[in-house]
Amino acid sequence: MPGVDFHLLRQQISMADVLRLSGFHPTSIVREALRGPCPIHGSTGPRSRSFSVSLRLGRYQCFRCGSRGNALELWAAIHGIGVYEAAVGLCEALGRDVPWIKRW
Repeated sequence: MPGVDFHLLRQQISMADVLRLSGFHPTSIVREALRGPCPIHGSTGPRSRSFSVSLRLGRYQCFRCGSRGNALELWAAIHGIGVYEAAVGLCEALGRDVPWIKRW
């Protein structure tokens, strides 16, 4: 199985990309910080704010289920898959090439 250049992938994929693909709709926005229902554990309250995202830092955290990380880890958590599968799937969903590690 070929390796993925995760460092390069994390530079190419933004948190905004992942949030858009996951259908996230924030209930509050303050500068580049978004709050809303958690797409991981599926909170459904119309005013839920347990899920917090910093677009500037590219990090998320849910104060209810405890999940946190970067855009790639968010995609993996939403779909219940590992980061390798998430990397390949996310690139496919965005119509981008997977940054494979080149072997000499």
